[in-house]
Amino acid sequence: MHALRRGWHDTAGGLPATFWYLWAGLLINRAGAFAMLFLSLYLTDARGASESVAGTVVGAYGAGGAAGVLLGGVLADRWGRRATLLAAHLATVALMVALAFSRPLLLIAALSALVGVVHSMPSPAFVAAIVDVVPAERRSRAFNLQFWAFNLGMAVASLLAGVLAEASFTALFLVDAAATLTAAAVIGWKVPETLRRAATPAPADSPQVGRSRRQGLHTALTDRTFLVFVGLTFVLAVLTLQTSTIMPLAMRADGLGPSAYGVVVALGGALIVLGQLFVPRLIDRHRKDVVLAVSTALLAIGFGVLAVADELGVYLGAAVVWTVGSMLAAPPNAQINADLAPPHLRARYQSVFYLTFPAAAFVAPTLGGVSLQHLGDRHWLIVGGLGLLAALGHLLAGPSRDRHVAALRRAAGREPAPRVDRVQTG
Repeated sequence: MHALRRGWHDTAGGLPATFWYLWAGLLINRAGAFAMLFLSLYLTDARGASESVAGTVVGAYGAGGAAGVLLGGVLADRWGRRATLLAAHLATVALMVALAFSRPLLLIAALSALVGVVHSMPSPAFVAAIVDVVPAERRSRAFNLQFWAFNLGMAVASLLAGVLAEASFTALFLVDAAATLTAAAVIGWKVPETLRRAATPAPADSPQVGRSRRQGLHTALTDRTFLVFVGLTFVLAVLTLQTSTIMPLAMRADGLGPSAYGVVVALGGALIVLGQLFVPRLIDRHRKDVVLAVSTALLAIGFGVLAVADELGVYLGAAVVWTVGSMLAAPPNAQINADLAPPHLRARYQSVFYLTFPAAAFVAPTLGGVSLQHLGDRHWLIVGGLGLLAALGHLLAGPSRDRHVAALRRAAGREPAPRVDRVQTG
């Protein structure tokens, strides 16, 4: 019994109640965000669109996502985290209902682009709110639980989407809207505004106000230490996206069908759902740059092995290696991202960080497809080599990151302590 209590405390104990409501909102949001997973199928099967038109509409959704990340970061620092989350969720509800009953393809494309915007807006606000309320020493487990909730929600969404799509595409959009409304209700009811503003504003002509007006996205986009970290995260995202972009093509070339690909993907998801909660106990005593170097190296090795893979068993073994790498990387990656952001620009820094994922979603299939076509299995050696270089990059950049974070903490010595409300101790 003592061991169970200790395990719970190491995994999820000591986190404020507001975090758990944010966590619940994220889980509901992800579990219900399934309609856009089947957007291309909906367009071709129900609306009679060609594959090229369907691809263009899905691309519009992705472009909207890139814009939404930046917009969400700016609004979360200006309006507040709670206000941004509620606005994004309620806008999503309205757009999903509109999509359920829209028929013209041009209208569906426009609505899809707007859904991309509002779907991506909450990401910076969610993370900034977590940083606001969770003390620094507990953020690793908080981000670990966030990653776990995201993947659990996506697994649930994938299962529900398949069932609903077979029954009714209209129901698919309406149930998505209902789940999003439920998440908004949880946030509106239980999550207070976590953005702390200065109690006494400085005079309009003070140097502090002048610096504040000059700061914004430009600050994040010119922060070299932060951008090096973002670049290394971009490599991590490119590696991770190989599973959904290039690996299916490689498996098909090896004579393995869609069912085999499904088994490999399902194995990775199962490992994350079952094992992610144990990660903090493995990594909390180690330097974050070392953990990221090890995790990125595991991803590199896992994908590099595919150069000699020609049977399902090899793909499954490689999937275990790269999934463990992804699991280890999630908490320190999020924590470093939070540590590098000045408190008053947290959400803006998050928005720049989250741009790595749509960028990687473009680069991974575009360059990866060319590489696989012309280089064959040597593509995986290049991917593995890129990952090993990124692992080395984390080791080299770690000390300067630590100095940068220490300087930020000294400068933020006047920042109010995180809101510590009722604590869930287990």
